[in-house]
Amino acid sequence: MAIKIIFSDIDGTFLNSQKKVTDLTAQAVKSIIAKNLKFVLVSARMPEAIYPITEKIGVKIPVISYNGALILTEDEKILNDKKILAVDAKNILSEMFKGWDDISVGYYSGRKWFVQKIDERIEYEIKSTKVQTEISNFDELLEKNILPNKIFVRCDPKICEEMEFELGKKFKNLNVVRSAPHLLEVMDKSVSKAEGIKILLNHYGASKDEAIAFGDNYNDIEMLKYIPRSVAMANAPDGVRKFARFVTDSNDDSGIYTYLAKIGVIEK
Repeated sequence: MAIKIIFSDIDGTFLNSQKKVTDLTAQAVKSIIAKNLKFVLVSARMPEAIYPITEKIGVKIPVISYNGALILTEDEKILNDKKILAVDAKNILSEMFKGWDDISVGYYSGRKWFVQKIDERIEYEIKSTKVQTEISNFDELLEKNILPNKIFVRCDPKICEEMEFELGKKFKNLNVVRSAPHLLEVMDKSVSKAEGIKILLNHYGASKDEAIAFGDNYNDIEMLKYIPRSVAMANAPDGVRKFARFVTDSNDDSGIYTYLAKIGVIEK
């Protein structure tokens, strides 16, 4: 069956270890669009942390942000906007601040990023994503019904693993998952990259058998399990690669280009 749509994670997959798009990866995306195929970036990032990447390449493409909680077409039309319920957000934030001290918490609502204070980790995130944050009290945001699509925590890997286990066990109606050893993402239970992909496939009238999915980390597992032609990067941990049907070169070696050229979706 012919391929109609390609989904790709961003960090560790689409971007290399220097957080840049290689020339060959950019070439692959442009070739796909030139063939009237769809290329979609799928990420835990917010839209404002994705668009600078696509603008630099010079393309307009659909994005699945917040792991699927906010989905936008290439024209930035909203297809999905799933928020965490106020009571759930309030309870899990309270549990976070009560149980752990050395954590940096971000509150993402729509296309805005809020923090209660700026520390070294938040400064790093600002520098890395090129997105400015707003300082605001989370309780006040909830009172104004400005609900989060995602709550994001940066912390020591040991604390992150502990938080994932403890919070995941206590908040069964939320999706609590690490996107990296030091990063924890919290969304509504219905949110995953796989569910986001289903929404876009339906929108574009394509089936999962007409898709390819590229990923490298733990929050990509549901996506890799859902798409039959799933591809893990060589830099992915063994615990992620085992869920993919194929393994390509690393993100530093333009693995997306390598695989797409190998199977003839694009020309070398």
